[in-house]
Amino acid sequence: MSSPQVLIVGCIDFCTDIYHDLSKKYRIEYATSRSRQEFITDCAGKYKDVPVIYRSPESMEVVGAFDRELVSRLPNALKYIVYCGAGYDTIDVNACADHNIMVSHTPQAVDDATADIAAILILNCCRNVIAATDNLRQGRWKFGVRMGVDPQGKILGIIGAGGIGRTLAKRMSGFELAKIQYYNRSRLPENIENEYNLTYADFETLLQTSDIISVHCPLNETTTHLIDYKEFAMMKDNVILVNTARGKVINEAALVNALERGKVLSAGLDVFEGEPQVSAGLLSHPRSVLLPHIGTFTNESQYKMEKLVLDNMVAALENDTLITPVPEHKKYFQ
Repeated sequence: MSSPQVLIVGCIDFCTDIYHDLSKKYRIEYATSRSRQEFITDCAGKYKDVPVIYRSPESMEVVGAFDRELVSRLPNALKYIVYCGAGYDTIDVNACADHNIMVSHTPQAVDDATADIAAILILNCCRNVIAATDNLRQGRWKFGVRMGVDPQGKILGIIGAGGIGRTLAKRMSGFELAKIQYYNRSRLPENIENEYNLTYADFETLLQTSDIISVHCPLNETTTHLIDYKEFAMMKDNVILVNTARGKVINEAALVNALERGKVLSAGLDVFEGEPQVSAGLLSHPRSVLLPHIGTFTNESQYKMEKLVLDNMVAALENDTLITPVPEHKKYFQ
């Protein structure tokens, strides 16, 4: 029996029409491993000749992170991992490169849905919508609900003006903000800044001058706890902070402290340091708006993501390349 050309580690739930067509052309199998150790054993055995792995976040429950230890035990024939997600912090892409394994992800496909959630969180934090709803359901009308603030005339600071950050700027442009400023690891071209009405600011200036801060940078060694006690001290009093990127970009203990002492007026979070566990300090705080990581939790976005992964899979099989390699691997395709 021939070895599969593609091993699915996780699942394909939405783009099943294209998957079924491709399964007639390529040998595609679902991994049957029931534990991390069994998967490692299978990689040395029945999957040893697999050149492409399709991985989705669901695989975390069985296989765990593709860390350096696991990457070193992947099939010897493996050349590509096509991943269903824009953020790829559960894959050690440096270890993959060391083993000549290239990784793709799904930028662009997540931009609209994630930016929508960021905008929803900003408006909820401004107008205290969740607390007001809870108050009403408990029969207290609006008694005891804090007064909201208008987004009009405020300065929005975007940390990470990639596809999601730029899409958020477009979403928020109709709210008559005083300015939308951004910080990036590299400044955007002037034409892009003009298209999205963005003004560049260095990191400290953005923290010091923004009324609303929305985080959209990837998680890596540099951005882990990018926002910590020092950074909160730089912010304006009564700042609103939103995070739809990765939980570990913000030190949650420092955030709870900032909420408790009033530095942060409200926090809107779709991601958490130890998700699905959420700290008691956030769960109990009346000025925190919390969502269970639903940034891309729409039928349309999931379909777009899975389609892009399948497109990368075909590119790997047919042309020995990737359409959307992770930034760390782009240099290998130039």
